[in-house]
Amino acid sequence: MEVTEASVLLLPFAASSVGVARRRLMLDLIEADIYDSAVCDVALVLSELFSNALRHAVPLPGSKIRVAWRIDADSVQVSVSDGGGQTVPELGEPTQAATGGRGLRIVEKLSRRWGTSTGDEGATVWAEVPVRKTEMTTVGAPVVATDTG
Repeated sequence: MEVTEASVLLLPFAASSVGVARRRLMLDLIEADIYDSAVCDVALVLSELFSNALRHAVPLPGSKIRVAWRIDADSVQVSVSDGGGQTVPELGEPTQAATGGRGLRIVEKLSRRWGTSTGDEGATVWAEVPVRKTEMTTVGAPVVATDTG
């Protein structure tokens, strides 16, 4: 599978960085001819992983957080790395009245797969989101690209 684009950002460990990462990701996806719901799905997954890191983990050295994504032929892998936390990311069972606890369920629903890894520097949560590239016709209407071989 050919990798078309990869990006890594080291951002301040702050809520304002979520939007910065999301906007940069969306620009990269559009430049890679990925549009519509796929862009929204990947951006939502990145936002959920980033927000969970802010809520449940500590920053990397220098009060930073690392976000990365790789755009492949039929998927985008996103990851968020932090300094680790006291808990391991897991699917929650929120009540109807709960105001949180649904983030990883959203990630699971939109992703082919997701997981975590830990190391000396902290923890990484990643997800692989399926996407389909589109091509523009001569009149400007998007057409979903199909495999010919």
